[in-house]
This record gives sequence, C-alpha cells and structure tokens, in this order.
Amino acid sequence: MILGTTEAADLPLDPRPNAAATYAHPVPTIAADDAGARSVDWPAVRLHVVTGKGGTGKTTMAASLALALATGGKKVLVVEVEARQGLAQIFDVPPLPYAERRVAVAPGGGEVFALAIDPEDALIEYLEMFYNLRRAGTALRKMGAIDFATTVAPGVRDVLLTGKAKEAVRRKVDGHNVYDAVVMDAPPTGRIARFLNVNTEVAGLARSGPIRGQADAVMEVIASRLTAVHLVTLLEEMPVQETADGVSDLRAAGLPVGGIVVNQVRRPLLSTTSQTKARRGRLDLEAMAADLEKVGVTTAGGWLAGSHGALSTSEVVTALAAEAADHAERIDLESRERDDIEALGRPTYELPFLAEGVDVAAIYELADLLRSQGMA
Repeated sequence: MILGTTEAADLPLDPRPNAAATYAHPVPTIAADDAGARSVDWPAVRLHVVTGKGGTGKTTMAASLALALATGGKKVLVVEVEARQGLAQIFDVPPLPYAERRVAVAPGGGEVFALAIDPEDALIEYLEMFYNLRRAGTALRKMGAIDFATTVAPGVRDVLLTGKAKEAVRRKVDGHNVYDAVVMDAPPTGRIARFLNVNTEVAGLARSGPIRGQADAVMEVIASRLTAVHLVTLLEEMPVQETADGVSDLRAAGLPVGGIVVNQVRRPLLSTTSQTKARRGRLDLEAMAADLEKVGVTTAGGWLAGSHGALSTSEVVTALAAEAADHAERIDLESRERDDIEALGRPTYELPFLAEGVDVAAIYELADLLRSQGMA
C-alpha cells in the first residue's frame, strides 16, 4: 500500500519471527547509543550515497542502510534517481510517486520514507520555486520541452536529481531537521563521480544564474563532511576493479569516499586443509564414499539411496569432489579480491549471500548486520 495516509498499525513492521522480543531490549540500548557507547563510523554524515556496479545489490544495500539508520526512533528518507522503482519492489509497496511516502517502521519506532525522484517533475518544481512557472512547466511538459531539456542537457538533469536530495538534507521545520539522514540509491560506479560533480557538468551550460547557484548549493553538501559515498561490490574481479576505479574517480573529483560494502559473501564450507586438497584434486574419495554410506546417502551395494540403481556411489563422489573443487577455487579467489579491497584503505562491511533471495524480512536482517558492524 502507499503509506502517506495510513495509520501506524497498517505500516510494515519487522516481519521476522519474534521481532518484538528481539527489539524489546535492544543491545546496545538507545540510551547507550546516545551516550556514545556504540561505535558508529559515520556519526556526522547526513547524506549517504550508495553506488556499485550493476548486479552488486546497491538498491538492496540502500534500503538496508536506510532501515539501519532509522533504528532507534530516527526518521530517514531513501531516494532513487534511476526510475527503476527498485525501492518499491524491495519494500513491497506500490510504485513510488514523486512524493515522499512512508514505507517501513524501523525497530525502536523509527520511520523510513522513500521517494522516486523524477527529473521532469523536479524541473517543474524548480521552475515554480525560482520563477513561479508551474503552469508554464506543465504546458512545456505536454509539448515535450521538459523531456528535451533533461535529456539534451544531462548536467541539468543531474543538478535536479542531486538537488532534491540536498534539499531533503537541508530541510528544517521549527529549526529542526526533518530527516535525520538521507540515503540515495545512486547511479552505478562507472558514472558516480560525474553524476555527483555537478559543478563540472554545468560549467559549460551556466556560469551564473539559478542553475549555477543550485549546482553550487548541491556541492556545498556533497563535497562536505555531511556526505559519504559508499560503494557496494562482490568478491569478484570485475566488481572489485570497478570499485577501485570508483574510489580513484571520487578522490580525483574531491568527493568524500565512504565505506565499501562487500555483498553476497559466501562462508567457507571446508577447512583450509580440505580446500587445498580439493583445489589440487587430492581429496580422499574412498573416505568420502565410506562417509556417504555411513550416513545413509548411499547403499552398501554402491548406489545412491533411492535412485533404484540409476546413480552409483562413484558418480556421486566424483560430482561432490568437483563441487568441492569449484567451491575451494571460489574461496581462494574471494580471498585475493578481499585483499584488493582492504588495500583501498576504507572501512569495509560484509553482508552474506541470501540463498532464498531478498524480501522485506531480509532487509531487516541486513540492517541489523550493518548496525552491528558500525555502519549505522
């Protein structure tokens, strides 16, 4: 459901079993958090930009981080800028409009709001804000001029998208911030520095005036200690290389590099010794066959139990040895990639591979893990 007008009782709550018991006495408690007993890596950051190579799970990460930041009674806005409605899918709500909608209740009474920033709507809003031209903007949209402006001038588009996030960070009511933090599900790593470095992008379009002023105001937030750009990766060669390139690009542009989230981490299933033997093809196949028979997987006659003679013990053992070798090779690769990530010198957080996929309950679990590692 769209959550702008629903009662609190209708909001998505933590769907995990015994969630109420889990959070009845949080460890650490909210008071302990306020007293500084729990170490948090980004206490001064209010705009968390999340990027990553496509397929690494950056939208999942953005949603999980928003929920983690909201835990303990905070109010957090998570925005997306690519018109994919990924946040709506993750939080299991209808497609998000160009309006802030509450999508989840965090443990401890916090709230997560979400917004899908549409560049056309943002431009009309901008025209009204600076020129009182909402009616003209609507007419221009019908003529296709709004789409033309945001497509032909990508620098303007990026100013509008980042400007909306900046406005949410700066927004106050009665002298208090409306949101404790804003999370942006940003474009992929290959484009992130250019997307955020809006001053450079609009330099050839506007050297003065409202557009340039908006770009300057955006950079005052994005290039400051109020912002951290977090990168999501997998323990695979291409995502890790793109992460390294992204860190380099951000540093070259003078933008604040945050943490690195290693997603979909698989824990080793074999001991170090067994991994080495598996990679070298030296597992004791006879011992494996004996163990399989001992636990009833295979029969004394040399067949897979229940296969009615269709699959022999030898074939099962050979297949298992091949699986073990593949697993050992992957763990070895991940170890090398982890070394490359650590060499970047940024705080690193790890999230597990979820074999059953990502649903709302999984987002709460991932948020817990991010908090336990000090990211929020």
